[in-house]
Amino acid sequence: MTTPNQPVAVGVDGSEGSVRAAHWATAEADRRGAALHLVLVNDDPARATQSERAVHEIAEQCRARTPGVAVTSETATGQPVQELLRRSEKAQLLVLGARGRGAFADALLGGVSSTVAVHARCPVAVVGESTPDSGPVVVGSDDSQCGQDAVDYALAAATRVGADLLVLRAWHEEGLLALPLTPPDRERVQHEVERSLTAQTKPLREEHPEVRIQEVVHRGHPVAGLVDAARDARLVVVGHRGGGGFEGLFLGSVASGILHHAPCPVVVVH
Repeated sequence: MTTPNQPVAVGVDGSEGSVRAAHWATAEADRRGAALHLVLVNDDPARATQSERAVHEIAEQCRARTPGVAVTSETATGQPVQELLRRSEKAQLLVLGARGRGAFADALLGGVSSTVAVHARCPVAVVGESTPDSGPVVVGSDDSQCGQDAVDYALAAATRVGADLLVLRAWHEEGLLALPLTPPDRERVQHEVERSLTAQTKPLREEHPEVRIQEVVHRGHPVAGLVDAARDARLVVVGHRGGGGFEGLFLGSVASGILHHAPCPVVVVH
């Protein structure tokens, strides 16, 4: 369980992508009233001086951008995934760049970020080239506890930035029956999913009237629905495991699809 006094941690390597992630993490730490901790994992002793310089420079940039955020930094030696997972135990959010150099180069291709996203002890944000400062927060929902946790996280994120919340639930016939549904049955299932989603969002509307909540029921693959909804979004939030349309979300190609194609930062919630 994360606590408000834990820092927002960000893995950096000196690349443009990791610097972008650090800047995004700084703004997020400011919104949360949290400290920011930068960590650079160096697996080459010959680059020790270069690594120290890189993390120091990024830390100075973050301090200059948001003077109110307390910024600390460190260089660590070892295996990047293991070191980042260790940092996740003491962070309220771990942020990674989508592209980098060295160990981070394949972050969205089943390497560092996908492994960390599945096994981290805190939510993990993966920041790509675009970091919009407008649009709704989009979240993938289902009936699982992890899906509810993702919705709760997304609601808090939307509240912090004053954004709308778009809650999307996907269903597809392959997950229900071996044979395609007849049109009447398809309509019946669509209505059942809509009712379930409305029941999930009703208490959120009552507790947070300041947040405008939209509901979308997508018949089809969850990646397609999320990516389409994310085109004008500032953030996409998903659970690392789920049920229904999101079953196995981070166990294969679905995860890669979301991380590859979402045009905004993606947060994976446990």
